[in-house]
Amino acid sequence: MLNRTIRRREAGGAMALPGDLHPLLKRLYANRGVNAADDLDLGLARLIPVTRLGGIDAAVDLLCDHFGRGSRIVIVGDFDADGATSTALVVRQMRGLGFKQVDFLVPNRFQYGYGLTPEIVQLAAEMKPGLIVTVDNGISSHAGVAMAASLGIQTLITDHHLSPATVPAANAIVNPNAPGDLFPSKALAGVGVAFYLMAALTRAMQERGLCAKPPAVTELLDLVALGTVADLVPLDRNNRVLVHQGLRRIRAGRCVAGIHALVEAAGCIPSQVVAAHLGFQIGPRLNAAGRLDDMSIGIQCLLTDDPNMARMLAARLTQLNSDRKELELQMQQEALMAIADMRAEDPQLPLGLCLFDESWHQGVVGLVASRVKERVNRPVIALARADANTLKGSARSISGVHIRDVLDAVATRHPGLIEKFGGHAMAAGLTLPAATLDMFRAEFDAEVRRWMSIDDTIGIVHSDGSLQHDELTLDVARLLQQAGPWGQNFPEPMFDGCFEVRNVRILGERHLKLEVRSVSSDGPLGGSSCEAIAFRHFDHDDAPHVEPDSRVELAYRLDVNRYNGSERLQLVVEYLRVL
Repeated sequence: MLNRTIRRREAGGAMALPGDLHPLLKRLYANRGVNAADDLDLGLARLIPVTRLGGIDAAVDLLCDHFGRGSRIVIVGDFDADGATSTALVVRQMRGLGFKQVDFLVPNRFQYGYGLTPEIVQLAAEMKPGLIVTVDNGISSHAGVAMAASLGIQTLITDHHLSPATVPAANAIVNPNAPGDLFPSKALAGVGVAFYLMAALTRAMQERGLCAKPPAVTELLDLVALGTVADLVPLDRNNRVLVHQGLRRIRAGRCVAGIHALVEAAGCIPSQVVAAHLGFQIGPRLNAAGRLDDMSIGIQCLLTDDPNMARMLAARLTQLNSDRKELELQMQQEALMAIADMRAEDPQLPLGLCLFDESWHQGVVGLVASRVKERVNRPVIALARADANTLKGSARSISGVHIRDVLDAVATRHPGLIEKFGGHAMAAGLTLPAATLDMFRAEFDAEVRRWMSIDDTIGIVHSDGSLQHDELTLDVARLLQQAGPWGQNFPEPMFDGCFEVRNVRILGERHLKLEVRSVSSDGPLGGSSCEAIAFRHFDHDDAPHVEPDSRVELAYRLDVNRYNGSERLQLVVEYLRVL
């Protein structure tokens, strides 16, 4: 089922990078468009100024006005890691600035859906707020904003999602992707927008004499780093600064108690945390609350300053994440069985693949769509039943197919086929009437075919080239970890090469563990042996069978395997072909 090939990245010029920079790093940075020494400066002074974010002055004035009134302010967040970190950051900073009544409300995704819905506004109204502030949502919440206004509640929307043609009639909106906003970085996560707003508010309150000694919002950059990495927004220069500075706080032990507890629960060493730990170990634990239970658990973990309470909540999040993994694996296997049945009828799968099962869990369909997309190399939508008449789903796409625009085209061409949708180029959510599923499947596939052909279903593994024998070392692996942060649109280095297999083991029935030794271009072996691991290798029906003494082509990342106080070089295999 897997159809992939290796393609090497083309490097730009790196002549202006520092002369003492490791040659390998010069190559890697050039491959990612970093060609000047100034681009490597990730100090806070390199952040785009707060004043360049549209709507920020009106938002600050609104908040200061409610500070003077002593209003109750309710923060309405989203049910993912970005929403949780955004909520925690705003609540922490506003309380630190002296706001007396700051509460939060996060919608239960299964009961209220996404965004500032009228139902959520009615729930918030029971708390008698003068102002509702959204974080990581709200830019499409016309009905919710109107409901708040009818109840005499003002609204401030902070969001980063793509805007509809018209925005809600809120009292203030801060969103770098709002129509006409000139902020240079459109890649801010919701927590990045929240950070900018709180930075502007903190400065204004000090200047206006409303808070003599305000807490520095930079003390919450650990929250910004976690939310930014977990939300998979592109790591442009501005986001790399935010993530780098947040990681520095975590490594120095100056993070909030909840993040420290989550790091410990994941078995990570705080002083050695990198962006990948946030994305693959810490973020999923936080997300699990919103997927299976109530994101309030995650937010409380990030708000508490009691280490014992933080550990207890982190343990609960870890258990939820284990439950999520088990459920996800079951749903993934069911999805692959459904695809096998489809192939039995027609070997050519739809280019726009839409999957539904009555037993699937709403909170996990996004992960299933992502896993299946990796397998079939085409846009995938996974749907679950919300009620007797409604389906809710998540879409994941491939490079070159803007999934939100695909859904927009389908909705425009067939009004009523989709009840609502929203998202980005690579991911989206949608709700549709159950009765329209068959028609939607056909129209989704038809629209995707306007964007791609069958030739585009060959998955590309982008490589930074090969490594010399003397570069396959633990020191180089450490160097690469320190050279980040790596992430979305600034990918962790990937290399390719040929290896002789010295030993083969199977771990946990799903993972392939190898002992390998690199092979020179002219054939002879070079360097010493090292371990390599291909995670989830046996999840694939057509997984290559590997024997000792065989030769393989690998695409891999260099990793440091830390166990029982020792460190070893490990290759994390993303692609394997037996030669």
